[in-house]
Amino acid sequence: MSQAQAQAYAPTGDRGAGTGEPVPARSPETALTGVPHVLDNPAHAALNGTHAHLAERRGRVVRYPLDVSPWLGLPDDPGPQDWLDLAALVGPDTEVHLPGVRVSPPEGWTATSQHTGVQLVDDGLVPAHDPETVRLGPADVPEMLELVARTRPGPFLPRTVELGTYLGIRRGGTLIAMAGERLRPPGWAEISAVCTDPAYRGQGLATRLVRAVAAGIGERGETSFMHASAGNTGAILLYRRLGFALRRTTEFGSVRTPARAGGHDLSEAVAR
Repeated sequence: MSQAQAQAYAPTGDRGAGTGEPVPARSPETALTGVPHVLDNPAHAALNGTHAHLAERRGRVVRYPLDVSPWLGLPDDPGPQDWLDLAALVGPDTEVHLPGVRVSPPEGWTATSQHTGVQLVDDGLVPAHDPETVRLGPADVPEMLELVARTRPGPFLPRTVELGTYLGIRRGGTLIAMAGERLRPPGWAEISAVCTDPAYRGQGLATRLVRAVAAGIGERGETSFMHASAGNTGAILLYRRLGFALRRTTEFGSVRTPARAGGHDLSEAVAR
């Protein structure tokens, strides 16, 4: 995967310089207790929780349908069988995206990209419904995909809208800004796909949409969190001004399954 492709699968936000300040490599809770926090492996937690109805699974390995999200969830402690199950689930010589988990693939697999991001959590965000926002659904997907193509906030696919609530702002009937929910591990909801048409930036639309999405999350009794590229200084500063706090750095990596294992076709090997 090229650098441009790796950034296309990166968390919400634009590209830029480094954050300029240290953040913990592991979550404070995990470092202190040794017990993983649900946000340390959010895709796996979401696919075994709120998004279980969307999960495609084999053993302990889960993934979203390919037209919903590129993310796949490995358990916190993947063993040999988990890697075999992953290969059986996605097929040989296939690239898969593993958000939030620092793991080394076994021999014969190829690490194709590694992109560092930051995870931010609500630490004083003021939620607020916005009368100009409209609920977006399947009928709006063509416009949403066009907006994403112009703004590149991160992966958004034909069925991504099924992950949660998406809100938009229209001007003259045209969708010019949107934000919504992506990963939803128990008790949490990730605000994602925050984007504004370049012609309308500087009007505070992203701020209004983040607060509006957060209002719905809070009414469900859940807490908002976000991801951003570690190099996305502008977005990180904006989100911190809104009331998000840096929780940890996280890795968004990709690996490719081997075409063959032990001299045999991998699909035959994992079927035994």
